[in-house]
Amino acid sequence: MANDHSAAASDPKRRHRHEGPQKHVVAFVLSLVLTIIAFAAVSAGEINTTFTYIILLSMALLQVFVQLAFWMHLKDRGHLFATMGIVFGIIVVFTMVIMALYWVWW
Repeated sequence: MANDHSAAASDPKRRHRHEGPQKHVVAFVLSLVLTIIAFAAVSAGEINTTFTYIILLSMALLQVFVQLAFWMHLKDRGHLFATMGIVFGIIVVFTMVIMALYWVWW
């Protein structure tokens, strides 16, 4: 019986590893840094408007990836349906934006 218990404990598929707060603290700090960079870009009046928009869009995209990877745990295994839903939503949104632009410019 002792061998049965030790075999189950050493099996990586059966053992659940607790993640701990370290990754959440890193993600929180990274989110704060990205937000501060975006705020600083808008607050600085000397920066070109186009460059400010580029900074805002890039910080927003990085923020989305940080949120999805760390807070929504999409970096872990077993989130296929959530990932498929997000990809489908992105496709729908891009299609709607393209259709709206096409309709306005027609």
